[in-house]
Amino acid sequence: MALPAYATPLDKLWHYTFRVICWAIFFFLVAPIIIMIPLSFNAQPYFTFTMEMLEFNPQGYSMRWYQELFTSDSWMRSIRNSFYIGIGATILATILGTLAALGLSRAHIPAKGLIMAVLISPMVVPLIISGAGMFFFFSSVNLSNTFLGVILAHTALGTPFVVITVTATLVGFDESLTRAAANLGASPTRTFFKITMPLILPGVVSGALFAFITSFDEIVIVLFVAGVEQRTIPREMWSGIREDLSPTILAVATLLVLLSIALLSTVELLRRRSERIRGMTPG
Repeated sequence: MALPAYATPLDKLWHYTFRVICWAIFFFLVAPIIIMIPLSFNAQPYFTFTMEMLEFNPQGYSMRWYQELFTSDSWMRSIRNSFYIGIGATILATILGTLAALGLSRAHIPAKGLIMAVLISPMVVPLIISGAGMFFFFSSVNLSNTFLGVILAHTALGTPFVVITVTATLVGFDESLTRAAANLGASPTRTFFKITMPLILPGVVSGALFAFITSFDEIVIVLFVAGVEQRTIPREMWSGIREDLSPTILAVATLLVLLSIALLSTVELLRRRSERIRGMTPG
């Protein structure tokens, strides 16, 4: 945004200083990602830039690590497991989180603050504590080292994100619409699917995407409750760093970065759409 004509020299100095600070912070945050992406195309099995890469010699770049990724049985199994677990956990977290947010939106709910605190506690409790608790609980009910156990564990981690996003969407919800539908003879089910759900859908989808990202990137809980057959991408990367250090890890990380960018871009588009629907921004 351009400075106004009446800006003083001090205002101009602070304006450009603030922009430099913002860009410095942004570079500090994304520098590791920026460095990692070109390293995934290294023709040599190193985690550093070779002379050929620094000289932009085509011989210094290769797709060998991506080829190794897609031809490796262990990596492909971990990718399938991550999507299988992530999709299952996202579906459950979206259903449970949406129902919880709708319930908490009612004015007559007692101890609303306490219930909300309990629901979002997985976000603030250290994962090592949650993982230990889930390990002992799932072991006692024979869910440890099973896909169902991992899905339920990731559901517990993803549900708070759905609750928060749907609750934020319901803040500006016009309850007169549901009352008008009831007066016109619509059943509660029809009212929900025809009126409530379309209006809160951007928040529901945003929460589902956050729940999926949380499940897809999670490793601590997987270390506690998953077995060999439930190895996910983060678990495979962690094992690779400890056992067989290979630039294939950089190729996987690059693909995960691209996936995260795509999902976060979708979330931003949904947020803008939600604002337009609610009349908060011009169409």
